[in-house]
Amino acid sequence: MSAVSTTSGTTAASPVIEVRDLRKTYGSGDTAVHALRGLDLSVGRGEYIAIMGASGSGKSTLLNILGCLDVATSGTYLLDGIDTGDFDEEQLSLLRNRKIGFVFQSFNLVPRTTALANVELPLVYAGVRRAQRRERAMAALELVGLRDRTHHRPTELSGGQQQRVAIARALVTSPAIVLADEPTGNLDTESSREVLAILDRLNASGRTVVLITHEDDVAAHAMRTVRVVDGRVAGVLV
Repeated sequence: MSAVSTTSGTTAASPVIEVRDLRKTYGSGDTAVHALRGLDLSVGRGEYIAIMGASGSGKSTLLNILGCLDVATSGTYLLDGIDTGDFDEEQLSLLRNRKIGFVFQSFNLVPRTTALANVELPLVYAGVRRAQRRERAMAALELVGLRDRTHHRPTELSGGQQQRVAIARALVTSPAIVLADEPTGNLDTESSREVLAILDRLNASGRTVVLITHEDDVAAHAMRTVRVVDGRVAGVLV
């Protein structure tokens, strides 16, 4: 991957994610925190990008907005050509559930339920019937190599296995976009390799992958690395 000096995170591919002059401010007056300061970014359909930046740079705020978990103070966010700016919470929730899968550093699994039940959760919220839920959840667990762990609870799984369950849960709705926030942050070296290999395969199958990381070797899996400094795109490695 070679360095390219630029102030734009654009790509020539058809964008599935496009943000223009994105700004996010928390609070007001002298105590206001400007997390994003006019950020521009375009992510092509089927692309794999890594977002890097120091703590407080705005990268997590950006990912939350891209995932429709938060909204910008101003600017434009187009998700698969849809302007999300005028959407209410219910509309954002529907858009999020249909198009986006999330993978978090802390796994966010329900501790007292099995791997299978955890993976089924998004389908429960979507109103999918039990038999279809079970079939799709089993297929997702098989995709991440955990079909033999369907009835294990999170406490009975290793950290790497828990993250793979979280990936299966992210995939069970067949999202076009996978957003991963430090997906290897709590994992050992071998588990990290397994998780990154899954993300590589997902991208090879056509899914768009956007991940946040502070590790150069993780970012090396991506097609581009977007560096965020003080709420703006400061440069891109391709």
